[in-house]
Amino acid sequence: MKYQILGQTVPVVEVELNRGETVYTQTGGMAYQTDGIEMKTNARGGIMKSLGRMFSGESVFMANFTAQVDGAMVAFASTVPGNIMPVDLSQMPNGLIVQKGSFLCAEDSVETSVTFTKRLSSGLVGGEGFILQRAQGNGMLFLEVDGDTIEKNLMPGEVLKVDTGNVVAFEPTVSYEVEMVKGLGNIFLGGEGLFLTRLVGPGKVILQSQNFVDFVGKILPFIPSNNS
Repeated sequence: MKYQILGQTVPVVEVELNRGETVYTQTGGMAYQTDGIEMKTNARGGIMKSLGRMFSGESVFMANFTAQVDGAMVAFASTVPGNIMPVDLSQMPNGLIVQKGSFLCAEDSVETSVTFTKRLSSGLVGGEGFILQRAQGNGMLFLEVDGDTIEKNLMPGEVLKVDTGNVVAFEPTVSYEVEMVKGLGNIFLGGEGLFLTRLVGPGKVILQSQNFVDFVGKILPFIPSNNS
């Protein structure tokens, strides 16, 4: 499999496949393709894994694109301005924990499954849900990043506190929990929300500069309503 990432504002990743090679995405993720690509939509991994994806905010069904000839191409686009980040999971034997909404597409040799954070409170108050996805395998994974990509390598015990919507992914060695912002003044006047994601090293953390949910909340008051 070969790939190239095109565009800067709302980029796409073009994946060139040889006969028999497959790449999959959520339903609706494909932007364009050449002749020689066969698409099949199914509950990848079975019903239980599909239900798990539903709880983690992803599609129940996955669209699989398989090349019928050498050199066939299929492209997947990001949904908002930002970046597409390629991750070679063969270099990450423990895989990667991915926030819902960050998965764009992956090779057929990559498996995604539901994983739970260690603390239930993280899911109840964290904004991103306590169910995340774990991606493992020997192939390429492509992540959708809103805004710009920021990578941090945390030392053992090093703490990074992040607005939950700015977390893209992290290595399984990084512990994850959610803590409440301290101080009533900060809670009611700070404008940063009630909770922060607390990431503790060691391990790699991938962040995004744009919290799209927060962005939508800021522009929503300026959108005309039918009652205006």
